[in-house]
Amino acid sequence: MESIEAKLGYSFRDRKLLENALTHSSYANENHSPGGSNERLEFLGDSILGMVTADFLYKEHPDLPEGDLTRKRAALVCEESLAEVAGRLDLGAYLRLGRGEEAGGGRERSSIRADAVEAVLAAVFLDGGLVEARRIVQRFILDREEEKSANRDYKTALQELVQRESGQVLTYRLIGESGPDHAKVFAVAVDLNGRTVGEGRGHSKKEAEQMAAKAAIAELEEKE
Repeated sequence: MESIEAKLGYSFRDRKLLENALTHSSYANENHSPGGSNERLEFLGDSILGMVTADFLYKEHPDLPEGDLTRKRAALVCEESLAEVAGRLDLGAYLRLGRGEEAGGGRERSSIRADAVEAVLAAVFLDGGLVEARRIVQRFILDREEEKSANRDYKTALQELVQRESGQVLTYRLIGESGPDHAKVFAVAVDLNGRTVGEGRGHSKKEAEQMAAKAAIAELEEKE
């Protein structure tokens, strides 16, 4: 347990919370575990993660409308994102699984690993409070996502996505400007074959185009 605490950067006062967070229902059922499975912690962790992420996005992106904030939050807290965090923490190696789940490759199952991340987050919250839980979310999810977002070329990614079919036409158009000259915000829409598939805002036209492309990618991938 000390090694996972080192990776988290947090030492538990009550390690039973951490053990419970790593106990899958299959193990709890087979072994009649007195602490039960991590499902209740997962429930709590899901709410904590959503709240911390929403608070971060609300403050970090004061000009984004509710729909864009919702999409950003969904991308940050999705199973794929959490499974990636589990991989960095090597949570799979610490999970307590039942024999059947173990034999079926449960340690590598994304859903189990993602649930464990939420459970561990709840365990940190119960042991050390919201400040510590927020720090874990910031370090392992929010900071890295901002880094990835800053480095990704969404316009190129969108172009590659639509080029899977021939004859596709992408266009970007400025649909609005607001704010004083020293802090102007631009709004851009991206159209695919004449139909708007995404909108974005930014402090430059280039940034707004990138955000519009990102929204379009989310929209198109959701319909696939």
